Amino acid sequence: MKDQEHIIARARRGDADAFEQLVAAYRNQVFRLALRMCGNEADADEVAQEAFLSAWKGLPNFRGESRFSTWLYQLTTHAAIDLMRREKRQAAAEDIDGITAADDGPSPQQQVERAETRREVRSALMQLPEEYRQVLVLRFMQELSYEEIGQTLKLPAGTVKSRLNRAKAQLKDILSRSGNLFGAVSVIHTEQQGKEVQP
Repeated sequence: MKDQEHIIARARRGDADAFEQLVAAYRNQVFRLALRMCGNEADADEVAQEAFLSAWKGLPNFRGESRFSTWLYQLTTHAAIDLMRREKRQAAAEDIDGITAADDGPSPQQQVERAETRREVRSALMQLPEEYRQVLVLRFMQELSYEEIGQTLKLPAGTVKSRLNRAKAQLKDILSRSGNLFGAVSVIHTEQQGKEVQP
């Protein structure tokens, strides 16, 4: 932690080598978030580059009021939203594994059923309004806390909670109507487990 603070301080002073260390440390996380927001690797690459460019430009103003990773997720989310608006396309969730139940060595039939569940959950996510899709991605796939999602999207924590509740209700309703009760239960089960944000 102290080492990272030192690297961030050097990068804030314009040390390109220090910034490269930060890029190396967060490249994969930023790309995964961008991929989940955009739905394809080409756009995710563009979003990740834009996020790191914004980080380099904005580092002198970074005050450490939030974690560096949270600030970087915020930049990534905004870059993804800007790209989607520019190109007028809907966001897709490429990897939905974080929203389904844990895999304990399923049989081939279970694998097929779970693959179908992921497809149906992905389809259901696409039917949600953008603001609901955002909070679900950040909560279940990035495992951010309500407060961190609020910082990322510039929303009060209460608004994040209400959006998340409405998003889960809509997602559950869509999945139930499609006959996928397993997918609906998985969404609720994941939240009830109370996943904490990984460092």
